[in-house]
Amino acid sequence: MTQDTLQVTEAAPAAQGIQSFELRHPQGLPLQPFSAGSHIRVKTPSGMLRQYSLCNDPAETDRYRIAVKREDSGRGGSASMVDQLQPGDLLEVGLPENQFALDDRASRFLLIAGGIGITPMLSMAYQLNSEGRPYQLIYLSRDAQSTAFLEELRGPEFAGKVKVHHDQGDPARALDLWPLLEKPGSTNGLHLYCCGPTGLMDAVRDMSGHWPASAVHFESFGVDTRAQSDDQPFEVCIKSSGQRLSVPVGSSILQVLRDDGIAVPSSCESGTCGSCKTGLLEGQPDHRDLVLMEDEKASHIMVCVSRGQGSLLLDL
Repeated sequence: MTQDTLQVTEAAPAAQGIQSFELRHPQGLPLQPFSAGSHIRVKTPSGMLRQYSLCNDPAETDRYRIAVKREDSGRGGSASMVDQLQPGDLLEVGLPENQFALDDRASRFLLIAGGIGITPMLSMAYQLNSEGRPYQLIYLSRDAQSTAFLEELRGPEFAGKVKVHHDQGDPARALDLWPLLEKPGSTNGLHLYCCGPTGLMDAVRDMSGHWPASAVHFESFGVDTRAQSDDQPFEVCIKSSGQRLSVPVGSSILQVLRDDGIAVPSSCESGTCGSCKTGLLEGQPDHRDLVLMEDEKASHIMVCVSRGQGSLLLDL
């Protein structure tokens, strides 16, 4: 990634288990502009690369703001951010990229966020406010303590546009989204944006299945890239060289390819951006991404998160 070195100028809790970081140029120079829905890649103190959505107003050119949820069962990237980063520290940061942009063809927006998924939606709300385009933001969380940026969202600029719902961890108290999704958008200019954990994404995907695909937009922070209990080692074969590489439990195809010096484009490393889409010529894949369409799954694989059984032949 094209990198810049930015300084942490503020580190503060945004909610229980979520830390907000403000990043600025060490010399006070303007930062690269971004649009709502953009993310940056950060080299965490643990050395791992992680993708974080920018959650401040895109009109601000002097700072980036990100929020990090500490994942106790993760691989250490988020924990190192929350536990170690202090004001004054320097971070290697990639330039903003946007694969979750607001559609210029839309005239109205329904934004549904769950948990840490509020981060791109908050930036969207700021941009839509400045553009005067109507929207409704639904923010679902367990309770007030775990709701990031709650006081900010209660500000006058969001009045009448934001609904925050707490279910207290009780499925019976979950907000019924069907009345919002029953009538498909697009024909009336309405576009749907959803970001959050896998359960919310799956529910919204099911309820919006009758919407035109062009009017529905997803980004997820809930893809589980950890080893699952039934994972098994498998092999990948490289068509161009005939190499056979073993992919152990706990490692991704992408990691194994990199370790062997085989370059594959990548960005999110969470199965949500599509950068590492790789041709699949033979074998039985275990798809774990949120990108591939059904008709692509027989011929492609996202090597950052997906696995296989036995042996996979990759078009590399």
